[in-house]
Amino acid sequence: MSSAQSLLDSRPVSVAHLFLSRVRATPDLEAYRYPAPADDGAAAGAEQWHSLTWAQTCERVKVIAAGLLALGVRPEERVAISSSTRVEWILADMGVMCAGAAATAVYPSTNADETAYILADSGSRAIFVENAAQLAKVVSHADRLPGLEHAILFDPPADAPPVDGPKVLSLAEFEELGAAYLAEHPDAIEKAVGAIEREHLATLIYTSGTTGRPKGVRLVHDCWSYQGVAQEVSGLLRPDDVQFLWLPLSHVFGKALISGQIKTGHVMAVDGRVDRIITNLPAVRPTVMASAPRIFEKVYNGIASRARAEGGAKYRIFRWAAQVARDYAKAQEKTVAAAGSRRVPLGLSVRHAVADRLVYRKIRAAFGGNLRGSVSGSAALAPDIGYFFAGAGVPVLEGYGLTETSAGCTVNPADDLRVGTVGKPLPGSEVRIADDGEILLRGPGIMRGYHNLPEKTAEVLESDGWFHTGDIGEVDGDGFVRITDRKKDLFKTSGGKYVAPTEIEGRFKAVCPFVSNVLVLGNGRNYCTALIALDETAIMPWAASHGLEGRSYAEVVSSPQVRELIDGFVQRVNGELQRWQTIKKFSVLPRDLDVEHGELTPSLKVKRPVVEREYAEAIEAMYEGSREA
Repeated sequence: MSSAQSLLDSRPVSVAHLFLSRVRATPDLEAYRYPAPADDGAAAGAEQWHSLTWAQTCERVKVIAAGLLALGVRPEERVAISSSTRVEWILADMGVMCAGAAATAVYPSTNADETAYILADSGSRAIFVENAAQLAKVVSHADRLPGLEHAILFDPPADAPPVDGPKVLSLAEFEELGAAYLAEHPDAIEKAVGAIEREHLATLIYTSGTTGRPKGVRLVHDCWSYQGVAQEVSGLLRPDDVQFLWLPLSHVFGKALISGQIKTGHVMAVDGRVDRIITNLPAVRPTVMASAPRIFEKVYNGIASRARAEGGAKYRIFRWAAQVARDYAKAQEKTVAAAGSRRVPLGLSVRHAVADRLVYRKIRAAFGGNLRGSVSGSAALAPDIGYFFAGAGVPVLEGYGLTETSAGCTVNPADDLRVGTVGKPLPGSEVRIADDGEILLRGPGIMRGYHNLPEKTAEVLESDGWFHTGDIGEVDGDGFVRITDRKKDLFKTSGGKYVAPTEIEGRFKAVCPFVSNVLVLGNGRNYCTALIALDETAIMPWAASHGLEGRSYAEVVSSPQVRELIDGFVQRVNGELQRWQTIKKFSVLPRDLDVEHGELTPSLKVKRPVVEREYAEAIEAMYEGSREA
């Protein structure tokens, strides 16, 4: 038996067990960094990074767990968390686990109606809320939530909180309650953790589905324990890492990373403010970071746009360096696959060294200078962008998983990166391709079903443990998994030809540095069309240098100049496609898609039905006068 398999087989019952073991092993090592107001004497509004050791973290977690026990929360009963990513989210979640209860994760961007639905469906008895705005959403539907008894505020409002609905406590008041309970029951937390069983419910995460009400995914303690051990034995996370976490912890990806961090014991810097990512990276200097493809697309588009704006030699140098990076990464990938070596031809190596001095080292510095890899999930990264970052020394390790699989089931190894794939299965996980091309997954991380929805569970989960992902893909001879499309997104034209829109959308993102979101359409039609939303930070500098200075974003994207620009990229992509796949017409949207309008899920996936309804008129205009077969 391999050492990796041995570690998996002997994994602890729960992450609560992992956590207490971690505290005993390294009590004085740094566990978390988080931004907070700077010390007295600093400028108003100034922040600095503060730290918690594992022992200090444990003190906070224990009083939170004890507070829940004092409120009468029993094993597997649900306690919700509605907050952006911050260290208090982690403390609350670990407190819930160490009390033997189960956390219900609620996106802070979820509207009041859906928040109430999730709290009611989960049967949550208490909720941690970030601030008065999150509390207001709960209170506004208090009549639908008779079982919700308490709300604990991370950031209390200046004035008195509303009195309707659950009893409100500040986090400080709640921790005082827990400290008093611990004084009377000093071994309460150890007893609560000792009573946890592998199959006890640990977390309910509601899928941010693109249609209908979200489904509560039941993830047990063993799912998270497996994730922690698998991330360590695969080499994804290391004890000496510094990880920067900004992903939403309400999402399964962020939550799984906490399990890996507790198992390895590395430092995690936590700040979910997306507008602070660029500022935080040089301060944190992470060795590893998880992200979504959209971040890398925006970074690449920003670099390309700045180089284009500078024009002349600088733009030529960037374009040359970008191609060298791609060639270098492809050469490395080829030699590793063939012979296990990372050697590349001498001439290419020399060009790469020159490009590194001119371009790449600046890119690495923007990421903090120490990044050995960034794990990417939730959507596909355009291969050209993946090769660019790999060649520049910031490899993006694409992985694959779903809420129903407690996040990652596959990931690219750093020493054998295959751009365009989602890597190999994590130790302990299995991948199988069904006869119709659907990807099936099996392993300890698979959910135990949808909450209160046995019929929906039966549709996707077989009795022998295989989970139907709804994705189409393939596994190559070396075991690397490639996703080709969502099963439900495949469509057939009126001419009977199948089209995989995700593939075409990925190609377009790879060639067009101005795109933010693109949807390829054509189900039942006699040709394909596209809705294209542009990245404001990329298109506005271009517009200013092409006779559109002073125009608003809406005026810019509706201009003939921009339409001609985008048409050039459309034609470039069309040249690589089969006739029936080509985009015959397109419409540039007046604004980008966003979560606020309901067009993107909180994890930034496009809700195709919503977008198609919103822009039905524009879609019909692209097919006006066409002959339907």
